[in-house]
Amino acid sequence: MAAKFTHIDLGHADYKEVWDLQTKTHLEKQNGRTDDIIYTVEHNHVYTLGKSGSRDHILLSEAEMAAKGISYYEIDRGGDITYHGPGQLVVYPIINLNNYYKDTHRYLRDLEEVVIKTLAELGITSTRDEEFTGVWVGEEKICAIGIKVSRWITMHGIAFNVNTELEYFNKIIPCGIFHKGVTSIKKELNKEADMNEVKKIILKNFEAVFGN
Repeated sequence: MAAKFTHIDLGHADYKEVWDLQTKTHLEKQNGRTDDIIYTVEHNHVYTLGKSGSRDHILLSEAEMAAKGISYYEIDRGGDITYHGPGQLVVYPIINLNNYYKDTHRYLRDLEEVVIKTLAELGITSTRDEEFTGVWVGEEKICAIGIKVSRWITMHGIAFNVNTELEYFNKIIPCGIFHKGVTSIKKELNKEADMNEVKKIILKNFEAVFGN
């Protein structure tokens, strides 16, 4: 049976505004006042640093970031430094794992599975890496994953490179990984992807994977 989520597409939105929205929704879920929700969004240019990350993995000063119109936030998810921006599909599931399973490791693997299934439908073969969380095409990461789980309710989620401007990754060490690259659906297929179609496929796969 497929799981059911309320999907809210936020279009293009500032990172901090959506982070605040996630926090508000997370609190509402703790009090049982909202359904399981999946937010989808494309952010303005921003670098975010997770709790286990290092500021040294950003190769720009704050002044240089400001000059380029890139925001910067140190946030409450796991993981290291990553980039969000136009052309990247960011998916934030705010779900109560008490209704599924109490296992953060399995949750991460399920998020990866959603993306792997979505890429397969688009004709792209992708894999996991035993050492690093995320989804990979060869030696290049196509989807970064960073989560927070509190009271078994999730926050944050996946950053899926659809038509992402990959040059923004050149100024960071993505996820703190020195020896691997990044890619996107656009790069792999050598053409622009239909973002709305990708959203439809990924939401379908969320319902399928979490319905098992």
